[in-house]
Order: sequence, then structure tokens, then C-alpha cells
Amino acid sequence: MPELNSEQILSHGVPAWRPEALDVIGMDGFTVHGPHGVLEQEKIDGHDFRVDCRLSVDTRSAGRDDALDRTVSYADVAAIIQDVIDSPSVDLIEALAARIAERIHAEHPMVRSCQVRINKPTAPIDMRFDTVFVQIQRDAPPVRAILAVGSNMGDRAAYLQLALQELERAHGIDLVAASATIETDPVGGVEQDSFLNAAIAVDTTLSPWQLLDLAQHIEQVAQRRRIVRWGPRTLDVDVITWGELQLNDPALTLPHPRAHERAFVLHPLADLEERLGTPITLPGRSRGVPDLLADAQDRDGIRPGIEVVGYPSAPAGGPAHSAPAPTEDG
Repeated sequence: MPELNSEQILSHGVPAWRPEALDVIGMDGFTVHGPHGVLEQEKIDGHDFRVDCRLSVDTRSAGRDDALDRTVSYADVAAIIQDVIDSPSVDLIEALAARIAERIHAEHPMVRSCQVRINKPTAPIDMRFDTVFVQIQRDAPPVRAILAVGSNMGDRAAYLQLALQELERAHGIDLVAASATIETDPVGGVEQDSFLNAAIAVDTTLSPWQLLDLAQHIEQVAQRRRIVRWGPRTLDVDVITWGELQLNDPALTLPHPRAHERAFVLHPLADLEERLGTPITLPGRSRGVPDLLADAQDRDGIRPGIEVVGYPSAPAGGPAHSAPAPTEDG
């Protein structure tokens, strides 16, 4: 593959990335008796409420491996509906619908959008009708995700800049912060040039697998070739965390299975932590990023990075890395 200059890397002409549509899990006709209504007699006698739900979920992983823990159980959703309608009386079915949607999003973060319809077929109206209903749709709040980026081929600075550029263009992504870059010795036993590494925090409405799709799309834009495992690459984009989700999918393990022991990941995470002013956690790990970094075996192979457009010119803390290194030539 011929080596590209920075202008060729950044002016590739590939359209902005858009996610594929999510799948839908539908549940109709859950019937629960509850004491809800404006009239006092409704609160005494109650009504049979019939609830329908439509949940937008990325079911690719669950369907591929027949894995219940990677989707949303309709039994769990039914239990939420039952619990909300069994709760103390409210006047409006609007309130019931909102509470059901809120609970679903709080307990099932992989649900990215939730439509709830509550039917009240015995509403106190002196006319003939089949049902009255309220239907709402609520989107899940964005999730904070962390990506790690690295390059050790060609114009490394341009490839890291490309990662930011493509994230900024992508649908469903809001850039939050990037770490300063570091230069690192390669790990894994393959003889190759040093890497330029960084970490990027985003807020996203994408599912974990949609975010993985985006990461792989960015690598393809960078013309990455997967020839040797842990070998040289134009651009590596890894999903390190997606909220607090822990996931054991052969294609996407969260948090990233080696993040807790790799200084070239932990050092940028520590820098991001200082910039954001809040701890970055690796779900399932009791120790914080600074403690994990202190024990990482490859920490001695880290040096200050170079200036890259869009990334801070120096680490957030510590005088040892306060001076930026020279800019890399194209």
C-alpha cells in the first residue's frame, strides 16, 4: 500500500458514517389491574390496563449466539409493567406510561428507544368506544464511551487526526474530550515501529455494536489491513468502555479485555480522567485507572507524544510530560 500524505488521509471522500437501524422487540396486550384514574371511584375499583411496548434494541449479538444476556428479556419488561401499575394510584395514564419508559431505560441500557402504549378500555366515558390510550416514545440518554486510538504506520499524526474527524462527522456521536498523545513501544512480540496512542471520550446514542461498527468503519477509511495479529497498523480504534456495561461477546468484550493491564491504554485514560474531572472506571475492576497504570508492565515504554491537531499538546497533569514533543513530519 503506497504511503499517503496527510491531505490524502484526511480528504478521502468517504461519506459520513450512519448507523444501521436497530431491531424491535415488541410486546402487546400485557393486562394488569390497577387503581388509577382521575375519579375517586376509579381509585377504589381500578381498571384493567392493557400495555403495548416497542423496544429498539441491537439484537445482532444475541441472535448470532443465542445469548439472552445480550438482549432484553420480555419477562423482565413485563415485571416492570406489573410493578408500575401495581404502584400507588396516579390520575393519568400519561404518568404510568412515562414511569414504565423511565424504568425500562434505567434497568436496560441496551434499549435505545422505548415506545409505550397504555390502553384503558373501561374508561369512564358515557359513549361507545373500544379503548382510549396514551402512546409515548422516549429515547435513552446518551452513554459515555471511551475509545482508544493508535497508529504506527505512515503519517501517524494524520491518522489520529482522522479518527477525531470521522467521529465528529458520525451520526450518534458527540465528542467530549481527547487525551494528549503518547508514544509507546510496541507490545505483543511483533517487531515494528513505535506507536502514537491516545484516548477519546464520547457521548453516544449508539448501541455498543453500532459503536463497534463505527470504529471498524474508521479503520477501513484509514485503509487498515489485518495481516499480522498485534502487527503494524495505520489506525487502530478500540472500544474500551460503553457506560457501565459488562459484555462477553467474542466480537466485543466490554470493558476491553486487556485495557486493565496495558499502559498504552491506561496512560491516556488517566490523562482523560484529569481533564474530565471525574474518575474513569473499567467496569468489573475494583481498582482505579492510576493504580492499574502503576502496575502495568509496559509503562516504562511510554514517552511524551507529538502534537496532533485536535488533541491537547501536553498531558493534563505532572511536570514530567509538560513540554510537547516536536510535530511529526508528513
